Amino acid sequence: MSKFKKIIFYIIFILFFSFILFFIFDNYCFALGEPKLVSKINSAFENIEGWILKLSTPAAAVAVGTGVFMKKFSFGDEERIRTGKKLIKGSLFSYAFILAIDLILSAIKSLIS
Repeated sequence: MSKFKKIIFYIIFILFFSFILFFIFDNYCFALGEPKLVSKINSAFENIEGWILKLSTPAAAVAVGTGVFMKKFSFGDEERIRTGKKLIKGSLFSYAFILAIDLILSAIKSLIS
């Protein structure tokens, strides 16, 4: 039981310490303009986001189509109907999350700068 208490203590200590460091040290950059590393990271995020959107759109369409066909051609099999519904819901939820990546990245950029 003491090992468990030590692990909990270390986790709480690390969270508390990181919370304090987050609010004590500000994000000031004393450079003229945007540093090269930051601009490279921003462009890398944008490229990754573009590729993810290009790959996920057809994948989501195929998943939704497969789910619709599973429901349509289930011939009364309840398990296939449930599987088709889960496939449609999961793919639409995942695609909505992928579309929200732009909002998440812009929120991260606003916190950094």
